[in-house]
Amino acid sequence: MAELESPNVMPKLICFLSSLLKRVAESNDLNQQQLIHQKISVFHGLTRPTISIQSYLERIFKYANCSPSCFIVAYVYLDRFTQRQPSLPINTFNVHRLLITSVMVAAKFMDDLYYNNAYYAKVGGITTIEMNFLEVDFLFGLGFHLNVTPGTFQAYCAHLQREMLLMQPLNFADSSLSLGKSLKAHLCYNEEESSSHQKQQQLAV
Repeated sequence: MAELESPNVMPKLICFLSSLLKRVAESNDLNQQQLIHQKISVFHGLTRPTISIQSYLERIFKYANCSPSCFIVAYVYLDRFTQRQPSLPINTFNVHRLLITSVMVAAKFMDDLYYNNAYYAKVGGITTIEMNFLEVDFLFGLGFHLNVTPGTFQAYCAHLQREMLLMQPLNFADSSLSLGKSLKAHLCYNEEESSSHQKQQQLAV
């Protein structure tokens, strides 16, 4: 998308995605009932990373050198992952690993040229072996549903552009929201839009 190439757009996008993920992760941390039923996965760290979500995402953006569209696709992947894996909500213990994995998978799917797992592991501050495990678990968690139709991509872009223009704080009154639920509450987008123009235009008001 041409707008993503603007030097002013990506910093705003990084800031917005960081804010969204921070709020979701913290709200899920506070939901003790959900944490009781939460599974521990390879994405779950023993401790919370000391680097902030925004600094981590900025680091990925700086060193991954992937196309700007990869961050939109990674956002779509995270939404799909949390909907398919309700027992693995995004929290402060797993958000960083989910981020580096989603961007790497998006780069492999979207870009003609991309770095290998060892490079992404260095960017993410993890080992190559761990990066390999994260990639496999993420792909199975997505059910290998990697394709993002133009309609889906445009819908997520439109939503993000609108939110970045407004830059209004997100309302997470219900602390039990997973990323999938919170994104759908904002976006209410049906990905099964390929056969219907009406579904392609399905955005929340």
